[in-house]
Amino acid sequence: MKKILTGAVAAIALVGVASPAAAQTNQRHYAATVPVLGNLSQNNPGPGATFAWEFARGVFGIGTRYTAVADAPSDSEAATPTVTTTFNLTGSVNKDCSFYAGNDSSATNIDFGVIGVRTGNNENVNSAFEMVGPAFANIETLTAGCNFNNEVSITKNNVDGLVNSAAGGYDTDEFQANIPYSVSAAWTGVPVNTVTSGTGQSLNVSTSQLSNTKQQGAWRSNMTINFNAPAITNKGLVAGTYAGTTTLVLTAL
Repeated sequence: MKKILTGAVAAIALVGVASPAAAQTNQRHYAATVPVLGNLSQNNPGPGATFAWEFARGVFGIGTRYTAVADAPSDSEAATPTVTTTFNLTGSVNKDCSFYAGNDSSATNIDFGVIGVRTGNNENVNSAFEMVGPAFANIETLTAGCNFNNEVSITKNNVDGLVNSAAGGYDTDEFQANIPYSVSAAWTGVPVNTVTSGTGQSLNVSTSQLSNTKQQGAWRSNMTINFNAPAITNKGLVAGTYAGTTTLVLTAL
């Protein structure tokens, strides 16, 4: 009898391991040794047979009974063997443009000094008071750029270039009171809306242009700006101060 119970307990354990959430069918087993008939046993008998087994066991003390009942609540909701979760990560970076132009306003005051003209009394009349040579200035910053599509623009305040605003009177056939100049900027960048390695970029404003623009993708590099005023050799320059402004603008689009 102990051997039978041991096997039944093992069976219950195996059922529990194989399917812990499924209810086990109720088990009712009977066994008895009856004279003449010998050893008898029956598993899960119907109501009539169950009554007979219970009557024999209870009234005549014949045989034994084994019952096993097992149950467990099912999953609270449908099981999901695979769960996929996507995390949406967000953040923002503000559009910005940078241009290091020195530590104070003096850095952007470009003085050509004396713009030499031919002042010798032995000059031919057709050369007197003409520029001796070109005037130029070079600016370089090691920090410039924008972190988004952007536009680089260069604008002079006057298409005539450097202008002598107090020139007095002069013969316009022989003199002029302005000095045209060109501006050229160079840096490393990429065309607008283009994802690629940076290459040399440039923006030029000729002596006859007032302004010019160029659109770029995000870039950062050094930038050089050159100002060049070619020597005026067909007319003399009226004495006085020649001045003008050039504005560089980096604008994130």
